Amino acid sequence: MTVVWINGAFGAGKTTTARELIELIPNSTLFDPEVIGAGLAQLLPAKRLAEVGDFQDLPIWRRLVVDTAAALLAELGGTLVVPMTLLRQEYRDEIFGGLAARRIPVHHLLLAPAETILRQRMADRETTGGPSDGEIPPGRPGGEIPQRQWADHHIEPYRAALAAWLTADAHLVDTSDLTPYATAVRIAEAVGSGAVPPCDIVQTPEPTAETLAAGVLLFDEHDRVLLVDPTYKPGWEFPGGVVERGEAPARAGMREVAEETGIRLTEVPRLLVVDWERPAPPGFGGLRLLFDGGRLASGEASGVLLPGPELRGWRFATEQEAAEMLPPVRYERLRWALRARERGAALYLEAGVPVG
Repeated sequence: MTVVWINGAFGAGKTTTARELIELIPNSTLFDPEVIGAGLAQLLPAKRLAEVGDFQDLPIWRRLVVDTAAALLAELGGTLVVPMTLLRQEYRDEIFGGLAARRIPVHHLLLAPAETILRQRMADRETTGGPSDGEIPPGRPGGEIPQRQWADHHIEPYRAALAAWLTADAHLVDTSDLTPYATAVRIAEAVGSGAVPPCDIVQTPEPTAETLAAGVLLFDEHDRVLLVDPTYKPGWEFPGGVVERGEAPARAGMREVAEETGIRLTEVPRLLVVDWERPAPPGFGGLRLLFDGGRLASGEASGVLLPGPELRGWRFATEQEAAEMLPPVRYERLRWALRARERGAALYLEAGVPVG
């Protein structure tokens, strides 16, 4: 079972190409996540829909995309062809990471016609009332925003994604001079030949119960904390991971630090925070421990390695910078861990709030 994810700007021809592609790849099925957005428009209260400008900003949409794709493959097997624009890297991480957790590899392709051609296609559709490539732009449950206005509004985010991450993550197919059928042929050949391997992402199994996880805070000479950027979930994180059965939590943190960064701690780190994370479906929550790994020497700090596909980047951040980088619950955990480090006494938290 596998997923072929066809990315690209609105109007790039993703859905038309996907329809051609399922005729070329044996035992393949088309899954357009726009149907999930259309369904949510009927299911969610208008007040909730008004809070977002795009269905992709709804956590339930991203979760349902993963769950539906996995369910379709469990039912049908083979290959799932998914035409869907993904411009935010954190959404890519969440969706592709969720699929990887279900042992479903993703081949990521990007349809990239020249911008002048892309804009002309948008203009032609608006003028002729022609087909919309099967796409109902997310956030437009009633189609109240003109198609061209929606597409033009997303050109700049598309440019930004190209410059920041998209070109490096996806296999680019220049469709400027290609018909949808010719594009589909090129994609089928590239995926079939191995020219487009599955995304290099760790297949971290989804937990089935509460978990115990250990993170380690490492500091540079300016007392900035080391944060890492996982490829399999949105947001920055501390080095660390799930404690394995029969493993001491502090030792698990040391092991994860070595695996993720190449830094080998010689002393057992000191406990800073025990935080109970409440269940938030589909997550189960559990205990989260943060340890003080100490200050790294300048040579160690400059020699951080990212040995595998689990992480794409790292950086040292001030507490203020971390507030912008970390999800709120993780930031609160960090904030109180820093206070505990200053005071020399560990803290017990529940959902990021000190208790007792």
